[in-house]
Amino acid sequence: MSPKPPIPAPLISLTRVTKIYGEGEARVAALDGVDLVIEQGEFVMVMGSSGSGKSTCMNILGCLDTPTTGEYRFGGVDVSRLDHVQLALLRRTYLGFVFQSFNLLARTSAVENVELPLIYQRVDARQRRERALTALREVGLLERARHTPAQLSGGQQQRVAIARALVSRPAVVFADEPTGNLDTERSKEIMRLLVELNRERAITVVMVTHEPELAEVASRVLVFRDGRVIADGPPREVL
Repeated sequence: MSPKPPIPAPLISLTRVTKIYGEGEARVAALDGVDLVIEQGEFVMVMGSSGSGKSTCMNILGCLDTPTTGEYRFGGVDVSRLDHVQLALLRRTYLGFVFQSFNLLARTSAVENVELPLIYQRVDARQRRERALTALREVGLLERARHTPAQLSGGQQQRVAIARALVSRPAVVFADEPTGNLDTERSKEIMRLLVELNRERAITVVMVTHEPELAEVASRVLVFRDGRVIADGPPREVL
């Protein structure tokens, strides 16, 4: 498989992005004129109360939703101009996703779960298996490759989910409360892994969290309120 071409800077940019739901008295501005730039290699924590707009913003960044107005560019490309086939290609080639619920197939082994994104990329079976095993090694779970989710702890299941996000070699990983279902020790374990991937492999990480102590490891923190970014800067200045 040929290497991906370099992505022009900035990696992500939003310009005056709004997202409106409903009409008339039922009209709600989930996002209200958001301007945002994320450079390659950043570790960005996204915070805010329920209904602040952070999840809507993450859905737009992950190409799971579209703005009502404004512009989203990924690597300089206007995402609104992409058709559904091109959007799917962007998601599976450059974006990785990690969720609070691990979203693993229950009756499928860890290595088979990790292989799934490569099936959609039509990678041949031998290369799929090699890359999936490499991804599991990177998250410290190679010895559990044949285990099903039921045979793994919560922290191990989340590491499988991270390996699945990494196997397509994305430019950015979007993590939505990835420690939300884990105890304190397992949460620290997952955070150490995400920080390592960011610092050693220069993978951009954009993560939603409600926990200020987790946000301290980021290079940057965004705080949303009422559909707007009300704070943006290093943790020591924002938290």
